[in-house]
Amino acid sequence: MRLLAAAALLLFAALAAVGAELPEFREAPAFRNGAGCAGAPTIHIAMTLDGTYLRGSLAGVLSVLRHAACPESIAFHFVASSASPARRLARLRAALAEAFPTLPATVHRFDARLVRGKISSSVRRALDQPLNYARIYLADILPRAVSRVLYLDSDLLVVDDVARLWATDLGPNAALAAPEYCNANFTSYFTDAFWRHPEYSSVFANRSRAPCYFNTGVMVIDLDRWRAGDYTQKLEYWMDVQKQEARIYELGSLPPFLLVFAGDVKAVQHRWNQHGLGGDNVAGQCRELHPGPVSLLHWSGKGKPWLRLDAGRPCPLDALWAPYDLLRRRGARDDLLAAVA
Repeated sequence: MRLLAAAALLLFAALAAVGAELPEFREAPAFRNGAGCAGAPTIHIAMTLDGTYLRGSLAGVLSVLRHAACPESIAFHFVASSASPARRLARLRAALAEAFPTLPATVHRFDARLVRGKISSSVRRALDQPLNYARIYLADILPRAVSRVLYLDSDLLVVDDVARLWATDLGPNAALAAPEYCNANFTSYFTDAFWRHPEYSSVFANRSRAPCYFNTGVMVIDLDRWRAGDYTQKLEYWMDVQKQEARIYELGSLPPFLLVFAGDVKAVQHRWNQHGLGGDNVAGQCRELHPGPVSLLHWSGKGKPWLRLDAGRPCPLDALWAPYDLLRRRGARDDLLAAVA
């Protein structure tokens, strides 16, 4: 009896530990298709799923559904690291189901071993996590039946109908569409060693346009063209150069995308990635919105709104994120989501 009691206590403690790994979340309002959604295309959205950014991911999903005319026509694909223990993944799935019990969603495993030998240290540790590189492998992770996907980072809010972004015309050749920022100092994304090396720097010579910076947190990707163009292998090539030959950049998974796609990106309106709201990658100071209309707010950079709000030191724009926060707080009412319902 004592052994059984002890075993029961150990089992209870283990289950409690699993449940304590992640916070609890409230159930989001249910959003239904509006008039005219019959025959609407299925919009495929890919996001990563992990404990560190889970709160941001759930807020992002809520924002997408809240502003979509046809929310039931959106299929979410969540990519989780294969390095996560099974019980951790189970808890992530449970948190997703708590918040969105009827959401059409699939959780895919990303084999972290694909990039462990290819990642070099960058300016911020969060940028060096294998899951940050999963976007490179979406064409392999997602089913072949998915020919187009919208990739979204886990630190953003969509405040417009995402169908407008999904409908971006990629033209006859482009595999990727994203907002470009041609006023940014493009040369600063690579080291002097890169620009001094004639073979490396000549990669931009035959692009359709001069290369411009773009943020990889919001991308429309034609997966069929990606697969046909072997773009995963092309990105891996530059990661190998960085790891084995010379340090040619300092910023995680972004520079390989610039090396492969900059100058050949289908440009999207800036309103679809008001990025940098998390400040820089070192200090994370408060930032203001860029001039112009806003369809998507992106807290890229070190400062995340949920962390600043919890610390009691929010930036002014963090107040825009707060109504989408699904974290369940002790003693709080569950109808606080009325502001976004």
